Amino acid sequence: MIRLFKHYVPNAVLLLGLLDFVCLIAAAEFGWQWRIHQLDFDLEPVSTRVPQLLSFAGSLMLAMVAVGAYSPKALTSMRFATARLIVAVSMGTIFLSVVFFFVPTITFWRSNLLYAMGAALVLMFVLRLLIGKTLGGQVFKRRVVVLGAGPRAERIKALGRQPGSGFVVVGYVSMSEANRVIPEAIARDAIYNLADHVVLLNASEVVLALEERRNALPLKDLVRIKTTGVHVNEISTFLERETGRVDLDSVNPSWLIFSDGFSSGRMFSSAFKRLFDIGASLLLLVLTLPLVLVTAIVVKLDSKGPAFYRQRRVGLYNQGFDIVKLRSMRIDAEVAGTAVWAEKDDPRITRIGRIIRKLRIDELPQCWSVLKGEMSFVGPRPERPQFVEDLEQKLPYYAERHMVKPGITGWAQINYPYGASIEDSRQKLEYDLYYAKNYSPFLDVLILLQTIRVVLWPEGAR
Repeated sequence: MIRLFKHYVPNAVLLLGLLDFVCLIAAAEFGWQWRIHQLDFDLEPVSTRVPQLLSFAGSLMLAMVAVGAYSPKALTSMRFATARLIVAVSMGTIFLSVVFFFVPTITFWRSNLLYAMGAALVLMFVLRLLIGKTLGGQVFKRRVVVLGAGPRAERIKALGRQPGSGFVVVGYVSMSEANRVIPEAIARDAIYNLADHVVLLNASEVVLALEERRNALPLKDLVRIKTTGVHVNEISTFLERETGRVDLDSVNPSWLIFSDGFSSGRMFSSAFKRLFDIGASLLLLVLTLPLVLVTAIVVKLDSKGPAFYRQRRVGLYNQGFDIVKLRSMRIDAEVAGTAVWAEKDDPRITRIGRIIRKLRIDELPQCWSVLKGEMSFVGPRPERPQFVEDLEQKLPYYAERHMVKPGITGWAQINYPYGASIEDSRQKLEYDLYYAKNYSPFLDVLILLQTIRVVLWPEGAR
């Protein structure tokens, strides 16, 4: 994997993205030349249309990231990849058609875009036909040796079997665990030189997955493995990289303290984030005001009660604040103000409420909280005080999610369905801790783009 601004990008995804960019440049040039040939104009040098070529390729690349065209499933399923490509290219082309009216000098004519769009679809489809199996196969997977044969090693084994996994386990070494669950693991005593064993397996990484580390670390073995050039990791860091979340089952306080992340030197990033929040919230409030007003009228006509409602939430540093949302439930949804988890197909949700929840329209008034500085566009979702009190007692490190400003969308929202239980909250907390630990403007942009996918395919909305 390649680490970009604290976030890991699989090598296969990076290579596919670079090849897609080349295909998009070629498609844009084809669309231009084909249209010029039809009009019988003189063909100018490529250097005269570099902005147009880059705007076409850049816009479509962003659209593909937004719809999930580089997700693990897109690397293993041709049908899934094709569907996402069609949506992404269509979205990007429509966006460029709109841009043409405002800044015509940086994009092609609509007729050029039509030809370029067709060429882009063909080229990227053929590209995936040619190298799709290679990208999703063993070539780009890291070869891993696991030191351990207990339940932690079993977790790595299960993770490696999942579709789209970025690694393959080539060997297990039992370090005298009492609860051994990996039958194929080789006992450490049966290996004369562990470093040579790792090299012979052509491994690129060794993962330490011991059940009990106290006085059990094979320090000499680890030093020798490290000096051979093989990367050595412990399970918490490995799982964080592979899953995009902080694994609560394996993490310990010392890992949180000494691992990379939670950097305080974020002055520039924080200033950039706040400026973006102010500009984006103002723009979105203005653009969506007609939609919000129309929706408010429909909500009012659909069921009894106010169109908007205020609800207390817990924000930065455990400070309470009120959010404003469009009402999507009946006014008697909660008796005596007692907080209740939302359920799948919750009967308390109104007819209009079900629609606006799926499209996330009910969240739009929260832009006002973003403008006031109580929230950000990107961050952990703010929970109700009743839930927070309960979750802080049942989930370790839950209070740490309040060290960053809450958001309308977040890393947990684009990676996990709507949470409606303690276990769901635990899963989402792992994603929230990953965001708090690895925050960067790059990750914010990635989350904002991927939110489009969640809106278009709202599998987790409740």
